[in-house]
Amino acid sequence: MKKSVLFVCYGNACRSIMGEALARHHWSDTLEVASAGLIALGYIPQETKTVLEEIGVPTQGLYSKGLAEVELDSFDLILDLLEYPLEQLISPSFRGKVIHWHVRDPFSESLDGFRKTRDTIEWLVTEQLPKWVDGE
Repeated sequence: MKKSVLFVCYGNACRSIMGEALARHHWSDTLEVASAGLIALGYIPQETKTVLEEIGVPTQGLYSKGLAEVELDSFDLILDLLEYPLEQLISPSFRGKVIHWHVRDPFSESLDGFRKTRDTIEWLVTEQLPKWVDGE
């Protein structure tokens, strides 16, 4: 059975979308992946799509959604990319783990800013995520 991971940021337009796309790209055989924002922006900036597509990561099917559209309690791991106290939004029945790991928001920056954020999240997804999923 696949473990489930939710990436969370503010608007679900840059950081958490990148996390979702990169984790699916690298771990789709072992993880169920989703993303959401505290307050969904409602669209994904072209820069987010561009920097993912530059490295061969598909962007089809990605869309900006809010926390109300996902069942927080159903995830094994929630990755909070903005260091918001998500625990206050999760029911006491939640048995998963929340990891707070701040990643800089590139919204309104140049493509280089988006690339830096993408590279940070790719490192997070390829190097840290497997450890967290396996309980280290």
